[in-house]
Amino acid sequence: MEAKTIAIVGLNASGKTQMVERMRRELHSDNVRYVAFCDTYGTATDRSYYLQQRWNQHDIDEETPYVADALERSFLFSGSDTPTRRQNQQRLYQLLGMEELLEKYVISLSSGELRKMQLVKTLMANPEILILDNPFIGLDTEARAMLSKLLKQLKKQGMMLYLLVARPCEIPDYTDEIIWTTNKQEFLHPSPLTNHITSYPSHPVPFSASPSPEVIRMTDISIRYGNRTILDRLSWTVCQGEHWALSGRNGSGKSTLLSLVCADNPQSYACDIALFGHQRGTGESIWEIKRHIGYVSPELHRSYRRNLPAIHIVASGLKDTVGLYVRMNEEEHEQCMQWMRTFGIDHLADRSFLQLSSGEQRLVLVCRAFVKSPSLLILDEPMHGLDMQRQQLIKNIINSYFTDPTRTLIMVSHYEEELPSCIDHRLEL
Repeated sequence: MEAKTIAIVGLNASGKTQMVERMRRELHSDNVRYVAFCDTYGTATDRSYYLQQRWNQHDIDEETPYVADALERSFLFSGSDTPTRRQNQQRLYQLLGMEELLEKYVISLSSGELRKMQLVKTLMANPEILILDNPFIGLDTEARAMLSKLLKQLKKQGMMLYLLVARPCEIPDYTDEIIWTTNKQEFLHPSPLTNHITSYPSHPVPFSASPSPEVIRMTDISIRYGNRTILDRLSWTVCQGEHWALSGRNGSGKSTLLSLVCADNPQSYACDIALFGHQRGTGESIWEIKRHIGYVSPELHRSYRRNLPAIHIVASGLKDTVGLYVRMNEEEHEQCMQWMRTFGIDHLADRSFLQLSSGEQRLVLVCRAFVKSPSLLILDEPMHGLDMQRQQLIKNIINSYFTDPTRTLIMVSHYEEELPSCIDHRLEL
């Protein structure tokens, strides 16, 4: 078989993943490897994961694997220990910038770092055919360029590449063939999706109507894990009505910083942090904090491995839980449906979350972040896996929602074009 790069291209839920599954069944080869969307957040069978695990040092013991150990086990499992394979291993480490990750614990990796690790584990097996679902998802600009260069080299060396792509900018220039699962013109020039809400419910008054204009105040924050410094004496103030874009390379501390705001990081109570004018650790509970914050992140996506109806996932945002443990009343059900209609996913309400496409799952989780009309919305890479049509819908909803001057936004993205026009402040780590 001649080595080619074939892009399987289409809008979300157009059947790309189903096509790949059929293709894998027909190939019947041990030399086919597939890196799925869920591998960005850890393996699909990782049921022991929970939301705060990445930042919880109490989970680290002598059995906790380092990246170097996990990759070494994969190397030995996938073939013989020969000089040629060792050279290939080191080349992969260099090309994907893995050297700086080898001494980190696997559970502490960011979503982008996990993606790179999964790619290296797969490529060490030297497959004849490699299938990548959204190959550049979660990667910063530099990492995307490194991966693109590597894939081009692998093609020259005879590896067959299938790339599942949801937006035009991610079709590589060395693509030989495109398989369309959506009408080509519809994909390249998608018609806009309609936002069905013209006004949004008001949010609860934060913490007894605090007079402070400061939503977040961090002073001289340092976060260290062992001998690694993640945040070094960072001070940051976010005021009511501001709209922040938070950027930085994979592993620069973006999600760690946001975990301090949401009190998902155990170190947050040892730091000088005030939220809505109230100093952290002066009596407020985690649930009082979360009641005013809407949140979506790669870590949250990884946490939802339960076979629940999509509307239950959305409703869990009302309770700030991973999963729904209290039955919705009629008013809450209608509130969830109203927001699902806004995001164009009301037809998915009774569908199992795990049976949805990756893009549909992400839309459900973004809807979950909005469902209680929070005064502070934290969107950590909300566009993962979304096509251009649905990205624009989310940007339109964000721009409309934040016309209210009492609402505050923090958004993380590795793509400048994903940022809504309302962004007026920036912080780069």
